[in-house]
Amino acid sequence: MAKELKQLTKRADNYSQWYNDLVMKADLAEQAPVRGCMIIKPYGYAIWEKMQASLDADFKKVGVQNAYFPLLIPKSFFAREAEHVKGFAKESAVVTHYRLKTSEDGKDIIVDPTAKLEEELIIRPTSETMVWNTYKGWIHSWRDLPILCNQWCNVMRWEMRTRPFLRTSEFLWQEGHTAHATQEEAREMAKKMLNIYADFAENVIAVPVIRGEKSETERFAGAVDTYTIEAMMQDGKALQSGTSHFLGQNFAKSFDVTYLDKDNKPQYVWATSWGVSTRLIGALIMAHSDDNGLVLPPKVAPIQVVIVPIYKDNGQLNAISEKLQPVIEQLREAGVSVKYDDADNKRPGFKFADYELKGVPVRLVMGGRDLESNTIEIMRRDTLEKENVSFDGIVDRVKNLLDDIQKNIFEKARKFRDEHIYECDNYDEFKKRIKDGGFFLCPWDGTAETEAKIKEDTQATIRCIPYGYSQEPGIDMVSGKPSVARVIIARNY
Repeated sequence: MAKELKQLTKRADNYSQWYNDLVMKADLAEQAPVRGCMIIKPYGYAIWEKMQASLDADFKKVGVQNAYFPLLIPKSFFAREAEHVKGFAKESAVVTHYRLKTSEDGKDIIVDPTAKLEEELIIRPTSETMVWNTYKGWIHSWRDLPILCNQWCNVMRWEMRTRPFLRTSEFLWQEGHTAHATQEEAREMAKKMLNIYADFAENVIAVPVIRGEKSETERFAGAVDTYTIEAMMQDGKALQSGTSHFLGQNFAKSFDVTYLDKDNKPQYVWATSWGVSTRLIGALIMAHSDDNGLVLPPKVAPIQVVIVPIYKDNGQLNAISEKLQPVIEQLREAGVSVKYDDADNKRPGFKFADYELKGVPVRLVMGGRDLESNTIEIMRRDTLEKENVSFDGIVDRVKNLLDDIQKNIFEKARKFRDEHIYECDNYDEFKKRIKDGGFFLCPWDGTAETEAKIKEDTQATIRCIPYGYSQEPGIDMVSGKPSVARVIIARNY
């Protein structure tokens, strides 16, 4: 049975299939009856809850408040911002009727043709239009600003090619929408949220990211500037892991949202929006996991420590449980999530394989001999190293080990990422090497034509103009023109 649990496709054989296997077999999610949608199972949702709690606390530290806006958006709202509707038109699901009825023969359920909506409704792909229609009623004076709102919700984007967590027709996310009196304040907010995302990615889910700005072609529909964090997966592909947008006054002008400034003059409001989604669970899986299953950073692991007793009879189980109970209580008091698995319906080997598959960071095992010798076996999931140690001081050892695992998972991913960032000025060389993955730092002339040719030739895109990398002048490897910046180019999910 334990072997059956571990039958994952190996990453080296088929990375995409390995990912799909792991999502299903680790009980994270499964396919839904609706095309492109998924059912997030309790274990997967528990990871999302931990992510949500961490991010929500970070948002509130900078004054953001949670609100909720409707799922359905009048189609006319989309027409008000031309770039926005252009960006989402192909992905929008539309509600046209509000009632069903039985057919005349009573055999079928059909749409009632008399119940057609006067105006069609869009199932939100994102909420800027609804939010800014609402903000028009909230904002009158400079005293009403800033407004810093966020909502946790689901959205619908009718994707053609889907994969659990990475790209689904319906997904969970948070979307922040802020309104400001000045351009400077709005830009500062957009960059502040990007940094919150980057800190979360690196310090909580242990995924190293590159911060930067999107090219004009890759910007969010309706944005003036889009700031992004880009992560590298173990196959060398990029995963856009969070974006923050400076929207300028585009939506304020589209929805006529103005305020009276301190001189009593009307001014258009400045805006931002920003979001991350359950795609982060996909990042977590692909950045860290191995051929044995999930490798979860302790900060988002639903179970941080599992304790498995091995016993020959109930008397021995009671003695082991009595010995372990104070440890369980002390760990829980310290905020560590612990599962004590004394169930007798599964063999220890099956349990070990199952918890390894699910990425539980620390496993403790105590048997009869350990009870007699005052020892306990401890195993760390990230390296699969295990040892027998003294039972005395085990609580502090576990807490320190969790911290070490968190750091080690991040450092391993960072080392991999850094070893796969390459400077490249030669297009022929680039076209050969991009097939094997990696982030390529290349000079770019700033034109959409060059960007389109790279995508057509290699299926790679400009992920961002990165921060923290040299931007010395160079020559574009495609056009031969002077470059405006070095950009990160990669294939992506």
